[in-house]
This record gives sequence, structure tokens and C-alpha cells, in this order.
Amino acid sequence: MAVKANYETVMIFSLKQGEEGIQALIEKFKALIEKNATLQNVDEWGKRRLAYLINKESEGYYVLMNFESEAAFPAELDRIFKITDGVMRSMIIKKGE
Repeated sequence: MAVKANYETVMIFSLKQGEEGIQALIEKFKALIEKNATLQNVDEWGKRRLAYLINKESEGYYVLMNFESEAAFPAELDRIFKITDGVMRSMIIKKGE
């Protein structure tokens, strides 16, 4: 049996996507995580000011998700973040015990 660990990911979505586009991205990543892991929590922080400009944008829509998965899934999730339009930044962290 594979060992599972707890992870959290923070995503910043571009406001250029519009409200519907942002909600579609949130649902896409929720479904992806639920398919490959156990989704524990979704916390939408909403629109926040960025510390510095990213692609000439000063604000982004922040979402935090906690999940439990095997070690291989976070790398695949990170790859998908990088190729998805509308994701300005993302980070996946393995949480300590």
C-alpha cells in the first residue's frame, strides 16, 4: 500500500478570467484533486492585492486547497498548473505531521 501525506496548495488566478472563468478553474482543480486524492478543504480567499506585478496585473484571486495523496500526484498537479491559462502562480507544500 502506498504511503499518503497531507499537502496544501495555494493558487492565484488571473482576474482577466472573469468570475465565471475563475469558478470554472476552481471546479476543474477540485475535480482533479478529488479524482486523484482526498480533498479535505477548499478555502477561497478571494481577490487580493499582489506583492508585485505578475503579467502586468496587481491583483489576483487566491484559493487554498488541502488534500491527502500519494507522493506522485503533487508533481502532476504542479505540471497541470503550469500549463493552464489563468493560473498566475501556484505552490504545493507537504505539510508536517
